[in-house]
Amino acid sequence: MTLLTPRALGRATLARQLLLDRTAAPAADVVAHLCGMQAQEPQEPFTGLWSRVRDFRPETLDGLLTGRELVRVPLMRRTIHLVTADDALAWRARHDAMLRQRVLTTYRTELAGVDPDELAAAAHAVMADGEPRTLAELVEAVSDRWPEPPRRALGELIVGGVLPTVQLPPRGLWGSRAGVRNATLSGWLGREVPPLPDDPADPVGQTLVRRYLAAFGPAASADLRAWCGLAGLPAAVKAVQDELVVFRDERGRELLDLPDAPRPDPDTPAPVRFLPSFDNAILGYQDRSRIVDDAHRGLSVAGERALLVDGRVAGVWTLSDDAVAVTPFCPLSRAERAGVTEEGAALASFLTGGTSDRVRVAAP
Repeated sequence: MTLLTPRALGRATLARQLLLDRTAAPAADVVAHLCGMQAQEPQEPFTGLWSRVRDFRPETLDGLLTGRELVRVPLMRRTIHLVTADDALAWRARHDAMLRQRVLTTYRTELAGVDPDELAAAAHAVMADGEPRTLAELVEAVSDRWPEPPRRALGELIVGGVLPTVQLPPRGLWGSRAGVRNATLSGWLGREVPPLPDDPADPVGQTLVRRYLAAFGPAASADLRAWCGLAGLPAAVKAVQDELVVFRDERGRELLDLPDAPRPDPDTPAPVRFLPSFDNAILGYQDRSRIVDDAHRGLSVAGERALLVDGRVAGVWTLSDDAVAVTPFCPLSRAERAGVTEEGAALASFLTGGTSDRVRVAAP
């Protein structure tokens, strides 16, 4: 069984995540290929797409959101993801039990005695008029029936658990600071969420496995679980096993992959890239050693924006006073610093609408 080093895995991840070479593919196709983009920070997907798509413009994503081709929904890991409308509908029922359970586990005491199915029926009745509502408005509409649970807990169970919802624009549009207004997913898209097939081979799960490996492989089953939050995928993995090839990593884990997916030479040059907060190139794995040292593993969970140098997380960055401010973890070579400055200047210009291309690189 072929052993893949962290560097080989890292190059595979960069290739699958479109971070080795920017793509000319349409932004909607890129979001589909990536299986969505984590988006609880509404502006971050713009940077994620800019780092992957040639000549990406913010108005492109705005148009996809207002045109209902892409949606912002609670999905993988019960976090807000930017996904295609088709994927949101196809995957929502498969994530339903996980979404409910995560809320109920988080608020075990606060939601004791609340029947999720009864709450779902009540919330559906409230939203039947098609009017978007904030979380507070939704809770207010059902509070007579459930007066005791804390409003935040009850609201999260509604919009993050029992009711398939979508966060409406202008939330998520370029430069917008709009709050969250929720609509039902089926109402916004004009299509119903299909029920989960009664098939023990888990056909929806099989699609998730294939799509995940296309965007993140080679990867272990534990990585797949860490990405989607679903524990019940063994049947799906078993069903597609004969389609896959198997590798090992240096920790001895079995890694699955699609046979024809790109696995570049470990010495393939990797350009400097700037990642947004919570980018799934890092968060999409249980073992993130292919792209980030264990010492810095927590930065992505904390919402820090990562700098990639030679294919690995080498620092963090932010936008400060219209300049991209970079803090590397260790000294940069002259060539690396030049690459950081060049890519950072282009990013500053993108984020400021062309008014600034300033970059500041701090001491490590």
